Amino acid sequence: MSELSHRRRLLVLAICCMSLLIVSLDNTILNVALPAMQRDLHASTSGLQWTIDAYTLVLAALLMLAGSTADRIGRKKIFMAGLIAFSVGSLLCSLAPNLESLVAFRMVQAVGGSMLNPVAMSIITNTFTDPRERARAIGAWGAVVGISMAAGPLVGGLLVESVGWRSIFWVNLPVGLAALVLTLRYVPESRAPKARRPDPVGQLLVIVLFGALTYAIIEAPNAGLASILPLAALAVAALAGLLWYEPRRTEPLIDLRFFRSAPFSGATVVAISAFAALGGFLFLSTLYLQNVRGLDALHAGLWMLPMAVPTFLCAPLSGRLVGSRGPRLPLLVAGLAMTASGVLFAAFEAETSNVTLFVGYVLFGIGFGFVNAPITNTAVSGMPRSQAGVAAAVASTSRQLGQTLGVAVVGAVLASGVGASSYADTFVSAARPGWWILAGCGFAVLVLGAVSSGRWARRTAERTAEQLESAEVREAVGAAARP
Repeated sequence: MSELSHRRRLLVLAICCMSLLIVSLDNTILNVALPAMQRDLHASTSGLQWTIDAYTLVLAALLMLAGSTADRIGRKKIFMAGLIAFSVGSLLCSLAPNLESLVAFRMVQAVGGSMLNPVAMSIITNTFTDPRERARAIGAWGAVVGISMAAGPLVGGLLVESVGWRSIFWVNLPVGLAALVLTLRYVPESRAPKARRPDPVGQLLVIVLFGALTYAIIEAPNAGLASILPLAALAVAALAGLLWYEPRRTEPLIDLRFFRSAPFSGATVVAISAFAALGGFLFLSTLYLQNVRGLDALHAGLWMLPMAVPTFLCAPLSGRLVGSRGPRLPLLVAGLAMTASGVLFAAFEAETSNVTLFVGYVLFGIGFGFVNAPITNTAVSGMPRSQAGVAAAVASTSRQLGQTLGVAVVGAVLASGVGASSYADTFVSAARPGWWILAGCGFAVLVLGAVSSGRWARRTAERTAEQLESAEVREAVGAAARP
């Protein structure tokens, strides 16, 4: 990898960023298109939730499997397979005749998406071997998320209004095809020196846990408590199975020893909280702007800019602060801004005035812009280098799980509040508990940001790293001693 020319390394980075762009754009564009999908496919609120959560749920469940498989059989192979699956899934989504088909095809997209982001990050870290070059490359990679946040609502609104909601999936096809051809030509193959062994039991338990929990939350308002209790019990059983089974494996899917590190545990819960807030925020905002205010998709997209632009501007500032002063300040700013935004909507009905709506969106954009950079940094803080990739993968999974739960919980609260009434009549009052939930997520970021970045937290990270390194040495000695 190190013999690649500077131009070739930049090209590899650009190809990896193309994959992140289509995955990130897909989520932000989709939110703007939800009301049009609802009308065309006669979807309920829970149906809209599933168009988002079917994707993020599968993504969360398969991210770690995709990363370890790529390390074992080749990152380029898995990356190309991901581009093909994501592009095929996008084409199928654009042709979906009904809601059930759309949800199924979104899951095909997610299988491809799970092979893109973690594998692309592995390709970048193996291509840019110089630490300073690598830091700049990862900074450019992170900026793509900000670009998608800013461009997604506008591009989505323009496409929905001019062509129709199906066109939002066409955007992925030329980008995916170009990335596939360029990957075949310019990205070198790489594998991990020692790939982690598969953990099929652990993987199955994760899928059951995420799937049963999400289904129970989304369907609770319609199905009733008695119908979802078996699913809730199944989720609890899967969690108990993970806690019992994973510590007994030499190379578990999720190494539970990581959670002895306060920074790692804090980063995991911060990621879930922050992305739950994002998922719920986008879901509520899109439905309010189009179904209550009566805006078309393009003007709803324009209204999302006060959130998207601060996210784009604050993300690189947060990265620089993390590099120079550590993760505490960005996490505190993020928690304060997100909490203030949620309280503004929950307590003062910010959506009923243009001024307070604008301020609430700006506050949320600032908060989300500051929160993303410190998550991965805090997750890998103090971890041995050999475990940093797995720790970062858990952080990525936590982001997707958070977004899944945010849409599921906030959507369920909204559906139970609206009931059979029209959105225009009851939306503001029905959404208030959802906004309080988002304020709670922001407060969790604030508290955990303070607790997980202090001296005590750093000592727990150092102890965990020492224990992990000692265990690695013992395993290596044991392996060498075996005939």
